[in-house]
Amino acid sequence: MGKITGFLEYERIEERAQPVAARLKTWDEFIAGLGSDEARIQGARCMDCGTPFCSHGCPVDNVIPDFNDLVYRDDWRHAIEVLHQTNNFPEFTGRICPAPCEAACTLNIDGHPVGIKSIEHAIIDRAWAEGWVRPQPASVKTGRRVAVVGSGPAGLAAAQQLARAGHEVTVFEKNARPGGLLRYGIPDFKLDKSHIERRIEQLQAEGVVFRTGVLVGALPKNAKIVNDATETIAAGELLGAFDAVLLAGGSETSRDLPVAGRELDGVHFAMEFLPRQNKVVAGEQPKTPIHAAGKHVVVIGGGDTGSDCVGTSRRHGAASVTQFELLPMPPEHEDGPMTWPYWPHKLRTSSSHEEGCARSFAIATKEFVAGSGKDKRRVVGLKTVELEWSAGRMSELSGTEKTWPADLVLLAMGFAHPVPTVLEAFGVDKDTRGNAKAGTGIVGGYRTSVDKVFAAGDMRRGQSLVVWAIREGRQAARAIDEYLMGTSLLPR
Repeated sequence: MGKITGFLEYERIEERAQPVAARLKTWDEFIAGLGSDEARIQGARCMDCGTPFCSHGCPVDNVIPDFNDLVYRDDWRHAIEVLHQTNNFPEFTGRICPAPCEAACTLNIDGHPVGIKSIEHAIIDRAWAEGWVRPQPASVKTGRRVAVVGSGPAGLAAAQQLARAGHEVTVFEKNARPGGLLRYGIPDFKLDKSHIERRIEQLQAEGVVFRTGVLVGALPKNAKIVNDATETIAAGELLGAFDAVLLAGGSETSRDLPVAGRELDGVHFAMEFLPRQNKVVAGEQPKTPIHAAGKHVVVIGGGDTGSDCVGTSRRHGAASVTQFELLPMPPEHEDGPMTWPYWPHKLRTSSSHEEGCARSFAIATKEFVAGSGKDKRRVVGLKTVELEWSAGRMSELSGTEKTWPADLVLLAMGFAHPVPTVLEAFGVDKDTRGNAKAGTGIVGGYRTSVDKVFAAGDMRRGQSLVVWAIREGRQAARAIDEYLMGTSLLPR
């Protein structure tokens, strides 16, 4: 694959980023994709390793060696065809996927994998520029109707596959615009929303109908979840009007931190903070914007959502940004021969961290501190203690208590499960984690305990990556097609 000696001749090329000072002035994407010649060099580095561990590491099973080789040979038209065979939306994954494929690349044994993600990014951007991405409406309609609840990556992937199989597909979204957490959870500087708009237009041309501002079922009282719904539809109404229903909403129940002072103003879930900023960028004015300008911001949680809070706060002009992580600091470099081809445990520094962020590991928040006088209902600080980890158990280190200034605290500790009232509205069984209970087997895959009702993505597996959502949406579409027609030609 690629050039037979390419991995010996060429180095890995990283995508270029705008300087920090420039990119903090805008909400635009700041990563410049590889040029055609650079992408060809990266494709040339793909070695004939015999077993494509990269493809096994990729949740959507991208045929990576093939499109690497096609790019190396300057056959971009066939490269996008190969890429689209397994991935409906490579412009999403080419920008925001953590690239488990690169971790599994044989060249990653010494830490210099092929730039697979950057090649994918280059392929899809070239395809859009050349006009190769076009609607593919079904030539024959089946007359079967499918409702998809949720318009995130799982719902969109399933809707596209089902529409191309000839079914009438309607996507229900409680928010003002489709895209789910792609639109309302991921900042614009990582994923410009024009990429979503282009795909929505393609899906509509393929026959998919989007009904936005429509809540299916109900939300818990006082739920701090993005919800623009002006209309509600009962689960029974969908079951009566459609031949199959796919539940593909996100895992939106944020993990809380129930310590003293949690009720203070200025303590928010990340998913209260990030969607409101995305709405501002989109020209949708949120009712109560949350702004970090001039504030001492503390982000609790060390994952991608926490990183997004860091980058957003820096663009607001925060006085300082500090990120806490409960776990100890990972090693800076993985032991390649020990962990390859699996996802390595190591310190990950995001582009947002590079923009200015103090990071504290093995630290626990004990209390949110209120101000005095007119600020007695607002957070002005928080108290912490350092932790010691041994055999997977943590203990507090006495004498390490500390009070930090904090005018804005963002809870980014992940998500527990999907909104329970939506699952309860359909009466589907839940697993021990509160997700829809459904397997992934070839027979009966993605079916819930209720006839006609399927579940995929975060709704079924819990919070996960966009690439996993796309995989599940595609597989669920095949399961639904087979359920409706007795057999299916859709790829699994």
